[in-house]
Amino acid sequence: MGFLDAKDCKAFMAPILLLLGFFLSGLELTGAQSVGVCYGRNGNNLPSEADVINLYKSNGIGRMRIYEPNQPTLNALRGSNIELIIGILNNNLQALTDAAAATSWVQDNVRNYWPDVKFRYIAVGNEVRPGAAEVPFVLPAMQNIRNAIAAANLQDQIKVSTSIDTTLVENAYPPSQGSFSGAASSFIKPIIDFLVSNGAPLLINVYPYFAYIGNPQSISLPYALFTSPGVVVTDPEGNRGYQNLFDALLDAQYSALEKAGAPNLKIVVSESGWPSEGGDATSVENAGTFYKNLINHVKNGTPKRPGQAIETYLFAMFDENQKSPEYEKHFGLFTPGQQPKYQISFGG
Repeated sequence: MGFLDAKDCKAFMAPILLLLGFFLSGLELTGAQSVGVCYGRNGNNLPSEADVINLYKSNGIGRMRIYEPNQPTLNALRGSNIELIIGILNNNLQALTDAAAATSWVQDNVRNYWPDVKFRYIAVGNEVRPGAAEVPFVLPAMQNIRNAIAAANLQDQIKVSTSIDTTLVENAYPPSQGSFSGAASSFIKPIIDFLVSNGAPLLINVYPYFAYIGNPQSISLPYALFTSPGVVVTDPEGNRGYQNLFDALLDAQYSALEKAGAPNLKIVVSESGWPSEGGDATSVENAGTFYKNLINHVKNGTPKRPGQAIETYLFAMFDENQKSPEYEKHFGLFTPGQQPKYQISFGG
């Protein structure tokens, strides 16, 4: 076979380059989707829903969490390819223990938008804690919502879960000792069994910020901000070294799940963030450092689950001026005027 001339070479290479382009764009999309952002709406000065979706798209943010159904948001999401966690507020859980109400909820807020909106998870309740009035309603509401999703034949596309915080786990130091507290076990164990049987992850809000300000005598700021130069905590089990608090908090949750009989249950970090003002250790510098390092870090897993990227949602898209206390107003990655507070790349 003779050498290809320039024209033949170009014709020969064109389909290969086209395929390579598709491959690389797929890789880029996967990377961009590794980190989502929570879209809280507790502000009276926030941009329109259409502007919000455009801001997500222009920044390459491929995943979003919202806390309750909002028709303008859902309509703006149509055709965007942004994957969505849609929440159910705690004060709506009791009503959804009625199967017919759950079916209506799924019809109104999911089926009416699918497949134009890419629903990923339904978070049935947020941070319901042992002793709360809503405790008896969480699992029945989850079961009814899941049944309604299955009746719509969407059970393989949309998983039903709930979002908890890290306070349900005690003995979190070292991480291998983590276990659900006695008060939490009777509440969370049946939920864990439900998630395992349905192939759904557990959503957990993980905040090194709150752990740090709650115990600054024992926890260093660099350990909380991912800037420690070396191992800070060594766990005797497996001789695992911890260089940051996020990994330690998350691995304590994995340890608790192992003790609860669910060693393979996936965790999705449904919130994590750091405020830029209004409280202890709050500054634009600290918050920017946290977010940048978190985005880079979650691609790599934890000492207990190395090499497994952690699906993570940053909290939150905007500063929300109707929240309290003061530091709660300042978790935004963007100002209400849509200006970025930090120079970060969401695709890592």
